[in-house]
Amino acid sequence: MNILYIGDIFGEPGIKAVSKALNKIKNEHSVDLVIAQGENVSDGRGISNTDFNRLKKLGIDFFTGGNWSLNIDDIVPALNDPNQPIIRPANYPVGTPGLGYKYIDTKDGKVLIISLLGKIVGRDADKAIDNPINTVDQILESESKIPRVAAVVNFHGDYSSEKLVIGQYLDGRISIVVGDHWHIPTADAMTLPKGTAHITDVGMCGTISSSLGVKTNIIIDRWRDNKVLRNETELEGPLQFNALLTEVDNSTGLAISTKLLQEKF
Repeated sequence: MNILYIGDIFGEPGIKAVSKALNKIKNEHSVDLVIAQGENVSDGRGISNTDFNRLKKLGIDFFTGGNWSLNIDDIVPALNDPNQPIIRPANYPVGTPGLGYKYIDTKDGKVLIISLLGKIVGRDADKAIDNPINTVDQILESESKIPRVAAVVNFHGDYSSEKLVIGQYLDGRISIVVGDHWHIPTADAMTLPKGTAHITDVGMCGTISSSLGVKTNIIIDRWRDNKVLRNETELEGPLQFNALLTEVDNSTGLAISTKLLQEKF
């Protein structure tokens, strides 16, 4: 099966980029399952239930999580529902609303999808999270008897070392390990030695002429002049769409090939 993982969709420009690129890519590459990082969809801070449903209508089948996943209250019922295709990071502490892994049914069989959170630098650096390696081990052990054709992990974090090592740690046990959160794609998409597709960061969907989707002048004023300014989504300028395309062998659950896809408008 062919699985497309779309990088962080940032605000209305990100939704627009998806609307422009997704159908063409699905048709050109015979995509069977579309997964997207959805934690920046609604003005860069979480995903509303309205935007969740908008993107499903555009052809996204499942949404992974990150540090903004729980920012908008009306998405929490979907995060709690095992039948709704959206998750938050699995290594949040016990008692956190939402589920950190779920299955989605495809024509080829069940696919297990897991979100993990790394050490987030900055505003979330001191928040308590569980060890992501221990968390994913526990999930894989608990789900070992459930038949599946593929398993996908997204690792949402700032440290390239964590994003690289989690792929190597899970090599041969997971179909695809995708790093996200940077919004800048890395040039290391590859199939690891034991058959897991991996990229350190898949990039984003949104404006190119911005600071990771935010108006650049705001970041400059904050950096240069120590001003306290709220981020604003950059709505103008050319758009980018970044995603990882992976072919998975249904009989082994391992990757046959993987590559970064980039579209600009």
